[in-house]
Amino acid sequence: MTSPGPMAKNEPNFVHHIPFEASTRHEAMGEHWAEVATRLRQLKLLAPRSVHDRLMALNNPLEVLATATDLNISGGMLSPQQLDAMIAHAGNTPSIREQLPTDMSSHPEVVDSMATPPTDLGRTVAPMVEPEPIDVLLRNNLPDWNHSDFSMHASDAPSDISVHFDITGNSVTEGKMSDITSCFTDRLEQIRKLIVKNSQLPRKHQEIARLVAESSRYQGYENKAVAIGLVNEPRYTKNGHLIWGLEDETGEMTCLLTKRKGDDRDRAQEAIIEAGLMPDDVLGVSGTFSQTGDIFYVDDLHFPLKSHHNKASAEQGVSVAFLSDIHVGSKTFLEAQWHKMVRWFHTDPLAKTIKYLILSGDCVDGVGIYPDQEKELAIPDLFAQYTEFARLLELLPEWVECLMLPGNHDAVRPAEPQPTFEKDIQQDYNTTTFVGNPCDFSLHGVRLLSYHGKSIDDFVAGLRTVTYADPVEAMREMLRRRHLAPQWGGKTPLSPEPEDGLVIREVPDIFVTGHVHGHECVDFRGTTLVCSSTWQDQTSYQRMLGFQPKPCMLTVINLKSHKSVSIPFA
Repeated sequence: MTSPGPMAKNEPNFVHHIPFEASTRHEAMGEHWAEVATRLRQLKLLAPRSVHDRLMALNNPLEVLATATDLNISGGMLSPQQLDAMIAHAGNTPSIREQLPTDMSSHPEVVDSMATPPTDLGRTVAPMVEPEPIDVLLRNNLPDWNHSDFSMHASDAPSDISVHFDITGNSVTEGKMSDITSCFTDRLEQIRKLIVKNSQLPRKHQEIARLVAESSRYQGYENKAVAIGLVNEPRYTKNGHLIWGLEDETGEMTCLLTKRKGDDRDRAQEAIIEAGLMPDDVLGVSGTFSQTGDIFYVDDLHFPLKSHHNKASAEQGVSVAFLSDIHVGSKTFLEAQWHKMVRWFHTDPLAKTIKYLILSGDCVDGVGIYPDQEKELAIPDLFAQYTEFARLLELLPEWVECLMLPGNHDAVRPAEPQPTFEKDIQQDYNTTTFVGNPCDFSLHGVRLLSYHGKSIDDFVAGLRTVTYADPVEAMREMLRRRHLAPQWGGKTPLSPEPEDGLVIREVPDIFVTGHVHGHECVDFRGTTLVCSSTWQDQTSYQRMLGFQPKPCMLTVINLKSHKSVSIPFA
């Protein structure tokens, strides 16, 4: 197909010399484009610059667009091939030459630059030749990914989503003290089994009440005791040692981890002392009692995460992409960058491998989430925000299936685990699977854990090594503890279900969060950690804190090769 580039470049020369009645046709194009743009929006189509120029060169662009329904063309990017089909269907064969006066002799002031050049010039005019396309390796064309790592077109693979845990429809708590007790008892039992299975305990663990009663038996180095329990009130002594209470169903004892320098084991303990412990962590301790029996000196700490996880791989080489915190409805939502991503989805070969898009919460900005929020809203109505986000998702190619869970800005209960959205919100969405927060699910046999990440606020406040600048460190700590939000009464509201739904029962192959508007993709003990990027610019609150977000980064992971690529759109 011949590119319209040279004609578009020469067109101003004709317009400048065409008499009034011909030039008014071009002056009217601005008004005419408003009608064309309205029709494109009705068809949910985007027109790139090249298609826009060709469309506006037509005598009857609205008649051409009217054929889109007959050809089943709607939603997404309008390609040159689709425009050709629409023009043929409408019986149009436009060109700029056809818009010139028929009798050129009656218009001597018109200069026809497409006419045969005279031969008596003092120099030779080179003929205009259609340039050959050049492959320019821009960053968004991803020169650093291999086709062998992203090998399968998404439309060639059937959908394969299996949900293992979702609180939606299964929340039974009444918020009573008995529910809270049941929740912590279940957490202790589940993680205790994981510690026994995955940690190298020096001997069998015992009930804390029995150890305290027989403390005199465990005062020598050769007579170590082992206990597993919940951490209570962790704090530091004036000398920098770490002290906390450890309790189980039978009793409580005071544990002390002292600062030491020496071998690898001591350096591991130093790292724990440097970071600290979270209230309500479940962990194992081994060590000895003091002479008085009131202090348990900890030699080793035992966490429930094993040293390495072996990833599962899908048989089909489709990919999954990750986004979070879109914040549609906010004045700082980056809509232009969203449309840039939509164009990429329709044109880039890597995008054609993306079968799933995981949206990890806060897809809208919400209403009444924080004081004076209404001043920062472009869409003040909550349901209108969800409707607008549904429209934006409709622009994506038909081969992309979305999986959407709520966050702390969404229209669901704030207490975690959170059930999914109400039916009134879901009705505007077509190819979207709605799940709760968190959600443990599999795609083609690859296990994923998606969590919005509100508890990162608690990890930043509770552990000295976790910061908002490095949110994946909070994700590492969640995996070490096999729990997404251990602290009760912190910044994250929790729902005391009889079975603690925030325990990480199975180590995921891919673990994804959002919430903090950062971005990173790393490996930790065999699990791929993804901190999903936001689609919101820096807010006034973030500016006040001096926090700089990392917006508009799409993370893509192939489910067969587990190779990852991060694509910037800002």
